[in-house]
Amino acid sequence: MVESIARVRHIRVTPQKARRVVALIKGKQAEEALAILKFAQQAASEPIYKLVHSAIANARVTADKNGESLDEADLYVVNAFVDEGTTLKRFRPRAQGRAFQIKKRTSHITVVLSTPETADAAPAAKKKASK
Repeated sequence: MVESIARVRHIRVTPQKARRVVALIKGKQAEEALAILKFAQQAASEPIYKLVHSAIANARVTADKNGESLDEADLYVVNAFVDEGTTLKRFRPRAQGRAFQIKKRTSHITVVLSTPETADAAPAAKKKASK
């Protein structure tokens, strides 16, 4: 019953492109998610790979702190989402003295890993709350 969260903020990947990669790993086993991200061709897969790897390390530390045993094969990506970060605004010179704005978007990416006990309990709690 270990849950770990890893976040990266202000990463220079557009949220739209990062969401495509995050959709590949939602609900997958953590080790399987790492394998998918390792061979994904998108540029956003590298920082997300590091983030999932960090979440696994966070789960290991949390389990040690609580005195629980942890098998990394039991960890699943329960939730992963991408929020929009700050937008860097730059200007590009154009013809006849004009300037065009370039928006360099950033993302805040969050990955939540959990063991199956916690993952199964969460949907059941939501169903009881909705009734």
